[in-house]
Amino acid sequence: MVCRYSTKLLNICVASYCKCQQMQKAEIVIIDGIRLGILPDVVTYNALVHGYCRFGGMDAAYSVLFRMREAGINPNVITYNTLIAGATRNRSLEQSLNLFEEMLQSGITPDVWSYNILMHCFFKLGKPDEANKVFQNVILKDLYPLSTTFNTMINGLCKNGHTSNAIILLKNLQRHGFVPQLVTYNILIDGLCKVGRLRAALRLLNEAKDLGLEPNAVTYTTLMKSCFRRRQYEHGLEIFFEMKNKGFAFDGFAYCTAVGAFLKLGWFEEANVWMARVIKSGVGIDLVFYNTFVNLYCKEGKLEAAYKLLDEIELRGLGCDDYTHAIIIDGLCRAGNIKGARQHLNYIYTSGFASNLVALNCLIDRYCKVGQIGHAMKLFKSMETKDSFTYTSLAHNLCKEGRFRCASKLLLSCLRGGIKVLKSTQRAVIDGLCDSGFTSEARKLRTKIRLAQLFH
Repeated sequence: MVCRYSTKLLNICVASYCKCQQMQKAEIVIIDGIRLGILPDVVTYNALVHGYCRFGGMDAAYSVLFRMREAGINPNVITYNTLIAGATRNRSLEQSLNLFEEMLQSGITPDVWSYNILMHCFFKLGKPDEANKVFQNVILKDLYPLSTTFNTMINGLCKNGHTSNAIILLKNLQRHGFVPQLVTYNILIDGLCKVGRLRAALRLLNEAKDLGLEPNAVTYTTLMKSCFRRRQYEHGLEIFFEMKNKGFAFDGFAYCTAVGAFLKLGWFEEANVWMARVIKSGVGIDLVFYNTFVNLYCKEGKLEAAYKLLDEIELRGLGCDDYTHAIIIDGLCRAGNIKGARQHLNYIYTSGFASNLVALNCLIDRYCKVGQIGHAMKLFKSMETKDSFTYTSLAHNLCKEGRFRCASKLLLSCLRGGIKVLKSTQRAVIDGLCDSGFTSEARKLRTKIRLAQLFH
């Protein structure tokens, strides 16, 4: 009795250290236990395998199998399920299948969780047909599928773009006696929202309610965000207030999304009221939260309000980052205040910030749009770092000005550097050269683009 209790205590200690990512201490506990005559069992080693799979790597986890066999302990189905799950997290299908085969060769019969993990692996790697074969195998082997099995299948189908098939599967399962829980409906609602089928998602919500299932915060948040993405702001806010009336908690992103909808509708007083509530509650108050609202104010042309938020960021000790300043510069550019944008750019350089690529791209684009292409070219040449947007924006605007040969040279320098440019911009340059009579140059540019694509 004492020995059994001591082994149980040993297992608790090992599992606790593994959860805290302290694998070395877990190993020390096992060594100390053996010295005291407390021998580890399969549960001990399974905890160790799980810890290494999560925090130490698959090689370290697999090496535990050899130690188990040396100690006269045979791995069980849980051992292999843990290893297969670890390989799945690493997106290693070959390793998952090899471990599954090794389990069979060792005489260990897979359980329903083994098949669930294997299905999840196939779905994760975009192989829904293979996952369906595993699902059929579960049923044909007379293993009693868990609700997790059905949810894994439905979730995998949704994640791989087969939401309609997932709904058909649910209806078939219901006809055979499966009673879906809220988590099943949440999976399907999320899948439908992601493919823009908001009405179908709302029908599923009503179906869940008819079955006596009470929607939770996940359900409402998923639908609310989908409404806002589809620009159905008023419908999204209805869900927001319904959720609020039912006492559900919000995360910072949900609040940001709702306040953004208020601003889009022009309900500035409501936006400020809810923003004040968020700040007072302290939910999700970080730099990302403030950047969201700085961006919204700038897009609405409320630069004074945006600058007030900058002061509040500093007062809270958060400190503005490159993205914050890029938003302000973009807002100034949108308002036509290029001089103010340049001044703000100089300010952030003198404040110790590195080159802000996003902000510089905004300035180049704005210079081009107001016809100051020379200033844009000068700023472009002064930049140490350039990205695809830098080249694309400038090349596109050079084409608008009819400077196709200059755009062609810019495009070639970009392709030589291995930076991708939109195909629409490439076509605009080539078509512009042809229309301007530079057919030979257009032909050479098309050839060089193809060569660049082969080498990169």
